[in-house]
Amino acid sequence: MKIDQSTLRQIESDLGLNRQWVKGQTIPVRNCWHFSTDGNAVDAMFYDEQDFRDAMNGIYVLLRKYKVIILAFVLMDTHVHFILYGELEECNRFIHDLVARLSRGLHVRYGYSNKLSRVPVNYQKIDSDRYLKTAICYVVRNPTVAGLSYMPWNYPWSSGPLYFHRELPWSMATRPKASDLSELTALERRKVLKSRKVDKNSDALIEGLVLPQEYVAVDLVERVFRTASGYNFFLCTSRESDVESREGRISRLSIPMQEMRQHRIETCRQMYGRSTMNTLDTEQRLRIARALRAKYNSSAKQVARLCGLIYEEVKDMI
Repeated sequence: MKIDQSTLRQIESDLGLNRQWVKGQTIPVRNCWHFSTDGNAVDAMFYDEQDFRDAMNGIYVLLRKYKVIILAFVLMDTHVHFILYGELEECNRFIHDLVARLSRGLHVRYGYSNKLSRVPVNYQKIDSDRYLKTAICYVVRNPTVAGLSYMPWNYPWSSGPLYFHRELPWSMATRPKASDLSELTALERRKVLKSRKVDKNSDALIEGLVLPQEYVAVDLVERVFRTASGYNFFLCTSRESDVESREGRISRLSIPMQEMRQHRIETCRQMYGRSTMNTLDTEQRLRIARALRAKYNSSAKQVARLCGLIYEEVKDMI
């Protein structure tokens, strides 16, 4: 990602990169935020690979409108996380614009009208270098923690594969040849990016996907962690555990949300003769949540999200 020198100097100051690192001391951070959408608000934001690809390209397109720097992000099937640098209002507008773009995409592909219009967007201020490292690693670990069969550096719909990554000859040989946007016609660019506002340039893409290193500040993140071993330390220690302990025993291993969604459909059909929960009331949703948890030993948080319930309100009921 290209950043002009004056902007880079300001970022270095705000992230404390121009200060000497001293073990055990915390460095203050400014203008850095953790944004996320509420995963309980919708059954899904992305339904297939094309939805994810369109969203990735949409991030690239929208960044050309806003003075925002992406340090880390992940797109999950029900929600998104971003670690952003910039003025709060600018970052907030970027995230809301992205959600609106995703909603329009769902309308075009599936006919859903304003599906994401009421999805809550949350943010948290990041005020220290330690919390910045923790938040970045929390974000890129999301797929692993959710039970998906990916390590953080393999999940394709995030910035996880970018940090401290160096291409090796055998991995390069198995990948499609990269091209750039300058090789596409104006019509092809509009088709790939779903936008008329991106000029011809040399930003790289593979099979119609703009590579995320074109819009993620990888160099800055690597400077935040300083070394690969520092990154690995936070990656291993900054996480929400996959396994909950109940009375000293392992009580649950995560089942991927995609698989649980299919179990939810089957359970809903068995109990109420329907394949969707859209018309069910809260009590009916609670019954399905209890049935899923009893049968598949899932966590209360997972089944609450799956059934469109607010975890804090129903955790003692399921």
